[in-house]
Amino acid sequence: MMADVVECSLCPHHCKLQEGKTGLCQARENRNGRMVSLTYGEIAAWHLDPIEKKPLYHFFPGSRILSVGGYGCNLKCFFCQNHEISQKYEHGEKILPEQLALLAEKDQSLGICFTYSEPLVWYEMIAETAPLIKKQGGKVVLVSNGIIEGKYLENLIPFIDAVNIDIKGFTEEFYRRHTGGKLEWVLNTVGRLAGKVHTEITTLVIPTLNDSPAEIKALAKWLAALKVPLAWHLSRYFPTYKSQIQATGEKELKELWTLAKEYLPYVYLGNMPGGNTTYCPQCGIKAITRDSIIGMKTREGKCISCGQEIWGLGLA
Repeated sequence: MMADVVECSLCPHHCKLQEGKTGLCQARENRNGRMVSLTYGEIAAWHLDPIEKKPLYHFFPGSRILSVGGYGCNLKCFFCQNHEISQKYEHGEKILPEQLALLAEKDQSLGICFTYSEPLVWYEMIAETAPLIKKQGGKVVLVSNGIIEGKYLENLIPFIDAVNIDIKGFTEEFYRRHTGGKLEWVLNTVGRLAGKVHTEITTLVIPTLNDSPAEIKALAKWLAALKVPLAWHLSRYFPTYKSQIQATGEKELKELWTLAKEYLPYVYLGNMPGGNTTYCPQCGIKAITRDSIIGMKTREGKCISCGQEIWGLGLA
C-alpha cells in the first residue's frame, strides 16, 4: 500500500509530505509515494561570473566561473537577496548534467559554481553534474546556506573544491525568528567542510538583528577555533524583499571588521568601497587589490615585502 505521507531526508527540516505536496523548499514533492526533485533538469539562472563575486577571494583569483542555480530554498529569510528564484518554484529552462558540463568547458570557465538560490535543494543535479566537471578537469564550487543532512553532504565533499557558506547570524534566536532554520545545522556543515575543501564564510550584517560587537566577536572566535585557513566576508546589508530595516552603516561595519581582524587574518567588507583588499597578515601591505582589475603584490603566492605566504594564492 502506498504511504500517504513521505518524509524528505535531505535537510534537517525533514518535511513530512502528503501526496502532491511540496516541502518548505518548494523544490521537492511527494509524487506517487516517492520524494522527487521538481527542479531536476531545470535551470533558473546562469551567468559567467568573476570568482570574486561568489565571493571567493582566495580561490584562483582573477578567474571566471560558470554560475548556475535552480529554484527554491529551505530557509525563509525576509531579507533574501535572491527571493525572485529562492522563494518560489517556476519551470526553468531544460538542461541536463551533461549539458551543464559542456557549458562549463566554454569561455575559459574555471568550472561550475552552484549558487543564486539554495543549491543544496538541487541536490540531484549537483550530485550528477559535479563528477562530470571533475572528470574534465574543472573545479566545483558551492555557495550555500549550509543546511543539509550530514550523509548527503559527505557524498558531495569528494567532488567539491571550494565553498562559501552563509552564517547569517550567531544566535539560535536569529535563525529561529528570521530564517526558519537553526544555527547548529549550519555550524555542523561548516565543521564538516573546513579543512577538507577551500572554505570562505559570508555574514550579511543587518542593523539591530546580528550586528552587535559581542555577536561578531563570538563568531570570529568560533571561526578561529576551527584552526584552518579561511576568509570571512562581512557584507553590507541594504533593504530588500520584505525588509525595510535601514542599510548597514559604513562606519559601524568598519568597526566590526577591525574587531574581527583581531582573530582572523582574512576579513573583508562586502558591498563597501575598498573592502575587498587582502592585507598581508605579517607586514600589513596591500597584497591583493580588487578594483576594476586584480592587482597582486605577491610572488609565487608570497608577499613581495616580507615573504609571508598569502593563503590560497598557490592555487593560481
